[in-house]
Amino acid sequence: MTSTADRPTGIERNFVKMGALRLLFWTFLMSGVVVPFFREWGHLSYTQIFLLQAWFMLMNFLLEVPTGAVADRFGRKASVAAGCFLMAAASLVYGSVPMLAIFVLGEAVFAAALTLVSGADEALVYDSLKALGRESEATRIISRLEAMKLTGIFGGALLGSLVASRFGVRAPMLLQAIPMALSGIVALRLVEPPRGVVAASQGGGYLRLLSGGLEHFRHQPELRALAVDQVANVSVSWLVLWLYQPQLMRVGVPLAAFGAVHAAMGLGQVLLLARLPTVERAVGGSVRLIRLTAFAPALATLALAATTQAGVSIALIVLAATAGMGRPPLFSAAVNSRIPSEKRATVLSALSASRTLTIGLLYPAVGMTLDHSLPATLTLVGVLGLVAAVFAAAPARLLVPWRSDPR
Repeated sequence: MTSTADRPTGIERNFVKMGALRLLFWTFLMSGVVVPFFREWGHLSYTQIFLLQAWFMLMNFLLEVPTGAVADRFGRKASVAAGCFLMAAASLVYGSVPMLAIFVLGEAVFAAALTLVSGADEALVYDSLKALGRESEATRIISRLEAMKLTGIFGGALLGSLVASRFGVRAPMLLQAIPMALSGIVALRLVEPPRGVVAASQGGGYLRLLSGGLEHFRHQPELRALAVDQVANVSVSWLVLWLYQPQLMRVGVPLAAFGAVHAAMGLGQVLLLARLPTVERAVGGSVRLIRLTAFAPALATLALAATTQAGVSIALIVLAATAGMGRPPLFSAAVNSRIPSEKRATVLSALSASRTLTIGLLYPAVGMTLDHSLPATLTLVGVLGLVAAVFAAAPARLLVPWRSDPR
């Protein structure tokens, strides 16, 4: 542990600053109306939309590990700040002209921005805790930061859908550049925590750092087990985020209410993470919660395929999002504890890259199916979810030492 004398001044304020940063950075005004944006303003088919997202995932995959290595080499603070400002630029590019070529460029810029932040932000938080001797608080702190992120998402969705209903679906895309830029200003105020010496001690510079991070991932079977679970289950839950808006249109929910539904999805995740110990006790322990959060999204998606009722659809959508997207923070401490500080951002980015590639490979099939039938698409995703849920039991035992309830 770093001594008090060697500790950078103000490092304990990183958690408050990161909370503000996540709130601003994830204020996606477009999130509640992104499908209408593509359909009405961009004039794209569902196949084109999902191919575009596959392109984003490909770029995300290609950039995840290199940008993680940049964070390990040049500092987490620099990586996070660059990503925030680049995200603001991407929003302006995307909202400039309704052309597929512009959208392709915009997705590439979005991918670069997200990967600069991905892994680096969590690594900065964990290393700040380590410098303060508070590693045992990792799950609680990271869960709270995830709650701030989700608060930004559902707050932005509420405002964005109202803006879209009044000024058109393009306006939220342009306006979201404002909170993104503000998050960059907050990032510049972060304090870089102590971490392992990277380039000088390892030799070989940037390429050696990359290969070292991937080598650690390949040679850690427990880390692989945790990764397989997250890749399988989060990939299916992520697809629901693209299917719920077509479902809302199918059952006749007005555009102005889309943001409220998206906000409810985020609120469910916030409540789950904020009341995690209570939820664990209510369902019978952490291991059971891990399994339930894997099966619930799959079963809810299958039920969505069979309903045309607006109220039932909204309830099922909120359930799927709460369980599926609220699940990753449960793994954070167990994953971070198995990664050395000097490789943390790189290895976390490698884990994220695996998930990204899986989602990208699923997108084209989902888009083509969606152009023919939404119920068939929901059924397909639900079945994939049930298959993915089988993997949920394997890593449960790895989380036991890090949870308050070992059942």
